[in-house]
Amino acid sequence: MKLLIVTTSYPDDSDGAAAAGVFVRDFALALVEQGHQVSVIAPSQTSRITDENNVRVQRFAVPKLPLSLLKPHDPRDWTAIIHTLRQGQHHVNHICATYRPDYIFALWALPSGAWARQASRRYGVPYGTWALGSDIWSLGKIPLIRQGLRHVLRHAAHRYADGLQLAQDVTDISGLNCDFLPSARRLLVTNPRTIASTPPYRLAFLGRWHPNKGIDLLLEVLEQLTDNDWQRIEHLRIFGGGAMHAQVHQHCARLIALGRPIEIGGFLDQSAASELLNWTDFVLIPSRIESIPVIFSDAMQARRPVIAMPTGDLPALLNEHGCGEVAADISAAAFAFALRKALQSNASEYASGTQSACARFDIAESARRFTRNIELRSQ
Repeated sequence: MKLLIVTTSYPDDSDGAAAAGVFVRDFALALVEQGHQVSVIAPSQTSRITDENNVRVQRFAVPKLPLSLLKPHDPRDWTAIIHTLRQGQHHVNHICATYRPDYIFALWALPSGAWARQASRRYGVPYGTWALGSDIWSLGKIPLIRQGLRHVLRHAAHRYADGLQLAQDVTDISGLNCDFLPSARRLLVTNPRTIASTPPYRLAFLGRWHPNKGIDLLLEVLEQLTDNDWQRIEHLRIFGGGAMHAQVHQHCARLIALGRPIEIGGFLDQSAASELLNWTDFVLIPSRIESIPVIFSDAMQARRPVIAMPTGDLPALLNEHGCGEVAADISAAAFAFALRKALQSNASEYASGTQSACARFDIAESARRFTRNIELRSQ
């Protein structure tokens, strides 16, 4: 089967800052391994076509990356938005005319789904959408854009979402069924380290330094911890980057000066992320807004329990699998309470929970489900 993946996020020179794009690449590779021909089209800083592990990747130049930084309500971004939309549609149409795919898979519903819909109407190729969250929860709130989103979803042959609640939200907007299709990237953990069973424990945060990811709440939690709490922490590593760079560095510098065992660093590529997860005992997810973050499936692959805020699908997943601790509400005080509970526990007792959750987040199985649905539709 010839498949075209249209996405606004695909790893380029550095994949550390594009976690979503990394799982798209791994999804494409899983499809190739299952015998399909896969072509990807994605925005980049420069236009070029490359062959990456038997995946044909066509990148088209756009004025600004990541596209999530473009704000439809800000007139200063209108020129860049219009240019990006035109270039995206042009390149999707061109590759449909030359590559002749059997199916177009749009990641995400907007703008990729809009490009796929127009190409589908022009070339008669069915398309599907995979919603990630920002396209539904952010763009879907803008009236005119929500109407366009509804049309994109309703005309898709298949609708998927990488979250349980998100799938229901897509169903509500479109009036049609949307399936939960888990997203995950492949992490290769060599020489896996046995998780500690007693404190002091190792803790890790990996992600964007943005209010949605709750890095400021985590910093507030660290201030609330007592000397007795810190005695149960061997080391804390905070890696990532983003708009709150200065705040994170200044806050951590102050804590380090007080003798707290904290290390801070930038974004990590896939190999370094695997090493960090293998090193830690608990993964911290203090997010305010999430569906199911990529770091959650990363942690499950590494068999590491998480300490998480009750956002998106995380409460349901943690309650179902018993793969960590979830805060009572989204606040620094509640997260501190959950953290203290974890620090007083036997971390190895979460092993069966992380194993069962890991089985659910298998990117190869997601690829198999996706192609099975296409084949069933064509019969």
